[in-house]
Amino acid sequence: MMHMKRLLFSFVPFLRFSSTTPVMLKSGDVLKQARIFSDMDVLEYSKLSYDSNPLHLDSGYSKNAGFEGRLVPGMLVASLLPRIIASHFPGAVYVSQTLHFKLPVYIGEEITGEVQATSIREMKKKHIAKFSTKCFKDGNLVLDGEATAILPTLSMEPMQSRTMSD
Repeated sequence: MMHMKRLLFSFVPFLRFSSTTPVMLKSGDVLKQARIFSDMDVLEYSKLSYDSNPLHLDSGYSKNAGFEGRLVPGMLVASLLPRIIASHFPGAVYVSQTLHFKLPVYIGEEITGEVQATSIREMKKKHIAKFSTKCFKDGNLVLDGEATAILPTLSMEPMQSRTMSD
């Protein structure tokens, strides 16, 4: 049952908010979401991006190249990071992202994305926020980097559970 529940949700909210008190983003705050990337996710990403790398599509090729199986494209894993920000700050504009890939991610592994606000400044009634960005599997760092986003507000939206089709 637990395994099935994990497969039904594309991410798990880690922060919960009271519906009456707005929570404001401040430096040091950490936002997280988890996701399991499926075979279908990789195939759809390949179609949309025209990325036909056999490491993502052919398990025999991946194994011959020294991996345990088919890899989830690094940019697909990294897509968790702007999703975390946009889900808390609708209307956010993702301005930049640096990435350093550390470990492979395989189809079916649960990946937790984490963004930590490192600096926030106001500019023309909006907020420029810098974030430390990381993704983990089983507590091991798979990628890290830094992101900058323009936020319409510092008031965080409460998370809603969504299915993979959202």
